[in-house]
Amino acid sequence: MKALFFIALLVLSPDPIEINRINKTKKAAESAYNAGNYELAASKYKILADSMRITEDEVYLNMAHSYYHLNDSTNATNAYQQLTSSSNKEIRSIAYQQLGVMAKNYQQLNEAESMLKSAIRANPANSEARYNYEIVKKLLQKQNEQNQQNQDNQNQDQQDQNQDQQNQDQQKQNQDKQDQESEQDSQEQQEQEQEQNDQEGKEGEQEQQQQQEGEEQNSEEQENQQPGTREKLEEMNISEEKARMILEAMKNNEFQYIQQRKRKPTKQQDPNRPDW
Repeated sequence: MKALFFIALLVLSPDPIEINRINKTKKAAESAYNAGNYELAASKYKILADSMRITEDEVYLNMAHSYYHLNDSTNATNAYQQLTSSSNKEIRSIAYQQLGVMAKNYQQLNEAESMLKSAIRANPANSEARYNYEIVKKLLQKQNEQNQQNQDNQNQDQQDQNQDQQNQDQQKQNQDKQDQESEQDSQEQQEQEQEQNDQEGKEGEQEQQQQQEGEEQNSEEQENQQPGTREKLEEMNISEEKARMILEAMKNNEFQYIQQRKRKPTKQQDPNRPDW
């Protein structure tokens, strides 16, 4: 019985060599972290967490910080998330705070606000978490105002587009109406011109008909008069040709007589005699 107890004690007791190796690794990791050699620190803390199965919150916190300084967001996020369930409220608050800061850096403001709220709830005395929370609140307010402004601009642009479309439609309707009225006026004008041309044509036909009727009437009158004239000429024993020559000579004599009277000087009146 005593032998079994001694064996169990040896199995359950920590190996002094392993403890010594863990302590050396912790010291090397801490020295590298304090010196700013975050790459070496991260590798040492990873050995402690993965190979040596160390689950201490301080180890995971410094490992997460090392990854954060190396801009290794994936490993840093994984390490911080493991600490959000820590029983130590201060470490839990820091883990939430760092997750909020990382979300803020990536412009994930809603997630950042949620993480920083959790950090403050875990530890209300965390001033750094409060400071970052106020910054995120202002950024969110500015973002919301910008989004609202963008929405207002979009609405205004949409209203302007709708108004422009309405104006274009109205202009098109007005133009169509003007074109229709112009076409109607042109058609009416063509009809009026056609009517006028038809009227003028009718009047021309009437005038031509009247002229033709007049000519026919004159011809008839001449025909009616010609027998009497021929009879007189026959009585005088004068041919029509000779009668025309005599008539033409009489016209010439009359014209010469009139011209001579125009050229004949008038007698000057005696200035000594009275007008009467």
